[in-house]
Amino acid sequence: MFETRVLSGMRPTGSLHLGHYHGVLKNWIRLQAEYPCLYFVADWHALTTDYEKPGDLQQSCWDMVTDWLAAGVDPHQTTLFVQSQVPEHAELHLLLSMMTPLGWLERVPTYKDQQAKLADKDLSTYGFLGYPLLQSADILIYRAKYVPVGEDQVPHVEFTREVARRFNHLYGREPGYEEKAKAAVKKMGTKKARLLNELRTGFLERGETEALSRAQALLEEQQNLSRGDRERLYGWLEGGGKKILAEPEALLTEASRMIGLDGEKMSKSYGNTISLREEPEAVAKKIRAMPTDPARVKRTDPGNPEKCPVWTLHQIYSDEERKAWVRKGCTTAGIGCLECKQPVIQAIQEELAPMRERAQVYLDDPTLVKNIVADGCDKAKKLATETMRDVREAIGLAYT
Repeated sequence: MFETRVLSGMRPTGSLHLGHYHGVLKNWIRLQAEYPCLYFVADWHALTTDYEKPGDLQQSCWDMVTDWLAAGVDPHQTTLFVQSQVPEHAELHLLLSMMTPLGWLERVPTYKDQQAKLADKDLSTYGFLGYPLLQSADILIYRAKYVPVGEDQVPHVEFTREVARRFNHLYGREPGYEEKAKAAVKKMGTKKARLLNELRTGFLERGETEALSRAQALLEEQQNLSRGDRERLYGWLEGGGKKILAEPEALLTEASRMIGLDGEKMSKSYGNTISLREEPEAVAKKIRAMPTDPARVKRTDPGNPEKCPVWTLHQIYSDEERKAWVRKGCTTAGIGCLECKQPVIQAIQEELAPMRERAQVYLDDPTLVKNIVADGCDKAKKLATETMRDVREAIGLAYT
């Protein structure tokens, strides 16, 4: 069985804001304590829509990774790397493109959605059509088990599962597959071989999923099987071929509730963000200037928290007692809007203070970030090289 890895990536957009933190980074930080995680800068993906004006991708990369580290992503627990520095991604993408039906790419839900949203750009390119397959290569090259995504990205993970399934079906049954699988079973010894066969029969003939789990656990315990035999037997247990590429699973994450300073989604393009390294004075100034319920023209006018963007920030940063205070004070005009905003200002200041402190270490010595990424690229490349060795061998490209 492949290692239970988590993989996620982010396009290099430069410095990050609170929307990124609450929408992605908090989840990354939680996952790094539970699984081996790989987080990467998706710089090739940035070119799928911005190939005409890529901007300063390198500086955007360093700024973004600095914010990852500032937020609490730990390079001692997590592998951080840059997509383009592991060229095996591109090789696997190329090989997968040879066997992926065109219709699969055209039916990815976000394909037409993005074309409509980015109508001002010429996206009639293979790079844009094929970006879901590049995403699949990003995942499959590390045989990742889990991919943390929001609901809108679940179809991309399902697409990746289909690609892995098709690849394994086409290339997993090498000549003499059945004979090699049976020979591998015999290496386990008579008693364990009999048990494995019984469990396989239970799964294939009676659909007993517990039997499959027990059989997989039995394989994991075997010390005398080669990597090739082990992968062959995992596929054989399910009645298929050798499992060369692992089928990933979507790890659903909650949608971020973070809204921008104007009540819309927090986004750089809207100019409504608070960055993770925002200075305290700037944070206070921005929040004090936030619009509130338009019904509160005067201090004595009662308001409705549901119509106020500041209320959505209280949903994130305030406990039940504080929210009750806000609701009562707003609806009765017992508190003014500036009073309502002050606890939010304080909470965001407390959240950002340790991030600014951690970031300063890397800002004082930028080589630290570059060294962390270089080390991560080396680790990622070793894993990618293992997968590509098996992929080339399965297709018939192992010229040795």
